Amino acid sequence: QCTDGYEWDPVRQRCKDIDECEIVPDACKGGMKCVNHYGGYLCLPRTAQIIVNEREEAAAESTSGRNNVIRRTPADPQRAPPNPTHQIQCAAGYEQSDHNVCQDIDECATGTHNCRADQVCVNLRGSFSCQCPPGYQKRGDQCVDIDECTLLPYCHHRCVNIPGSYYCQCNAGFQLASNNHTCVDINECDANNPCAQQCYNILGSFICQCNPGFELSSDRINCEDTDECRTSSYMCQYQCVNEPGKFSCVCPEGYQVVGGRTCHDINECETTNECREDEICWNYHGGFRCYPRNPCQEPYVLTSENRCVCPVSNAICRELPYSVVYKYMSIRSDRTVPSDIFQIQATTIYPNTINTFRIKSGNENGEFYLRQTSTVSAMLVLVKSLTGPREHIVDLEMLTVNSLNYRTSSVLRLTIIVGPYAF
Repeated sequence: QCTDGYEWDPVRQRCKDIDECEIVPDACKGGMKCVNHYGGYLCLPRTAQIIVNEREEAAAESTSGRNNVIRRTPADPQRAPPNPTHQIQCAAGYEQSDHNVCQDIDECATGTHNCRADQVCVNLRGSFSCQCPPGYQKRGDQCVDIDECTLLPYCHHRCVNIPGSYYCQCNAGFQLASNNHTCVDINECDANNPCAQQCYNILGSFICQCNPGFELSSDRINCEDTDECRTSSYMCQYQCVNEPGKFSCVCPEGYQVVGGRTCHDINECETTNECREDEICWNYHGGFRCYPRNPCQEPYVLTSENRCVCPVSNAICRELPYSVVYKYMSIRSDRTVPSDIFQIQATTIYPNTINTFRIKSGNENGEFYLRQTSTVSAMLVLVKSLTGPREHIVDLEMLTVNSLNYRTSSVLRLTIIVGPYAF
């Protein structure tokens, strides 16, 4: 391929100059004449005389008949010119070289240009041009800054104009990509993990979360322990103990935690107790008590477990109940009332007899009421709430009368142990 102003010569196998004055119709305007030149052409006044060197082997000849142009064969650069004292005339912007040819003057290099200090000199063939540096544009004879931010949207988020250039900025939570224009999300959780516990990256930001048992503080980064014991009074049946990130329930002495929150009575009689061999262990809610295996007192004698009988042969027994049965029971503190708590029933039924029931002792404050449910049974009813720990001994008497005016009575001595708590 040949450069502009030349074409390929297939005969000589080289590029040759194109005579634009021959092929371009009306190449010059305003009465100017066209003068062909290597790689282009010139438009000059018709009275001008130009001496142009042609690199041809033919001898120099005068062509003054055409446009007053004299063409000469230049000297061989490898040898001295045949007429070194002969001077040639060059067009404006050109100068004679050591080889007696016209060469371009680089005004930018020689400093013969008139460009301003804020302009850039660009050398041209036969001339020069004063241009503005990148990022500036000409306005009159001055270079003014181009505000790239008002043109096409070069930046993904924000554009900042500076003299001669610009740069891009990203919103919080983003950073510039390698192309310095696009903004990509910053994964704060991988970079520095600002969260105290759990970090979740989202587009342009992040959120912090806390482990179970903690809650976000006001700065939305740190985690504070959640005091579950203060959020509700029903977390534990007895007492709630707050711990970092969790809570635990404790029970009073005599109870154990079941299911994490509920207190269940420990049956010390089945585990360890301090009762002697002549005593029986009775478990109640929150503790245990030891009672004698033989509760009988004179003149009563033990006939079976917990049953004492006063012998009829003993004269003292005639004024006493025939039998006394010892029973034990446990109830929780502050039990709802009224509440049926114990049933008394005749163990032996005789024909033609009438049984009546009453509370013989232990009801001085009126906490109980005995309701007869049949001819042979009655129900002890709790009518006042009892608060423990305390012990009540109530004697329930059954009086039996027959048609022959025979009277006898038996007593059930009920020991009621009220636990210290309502569970």
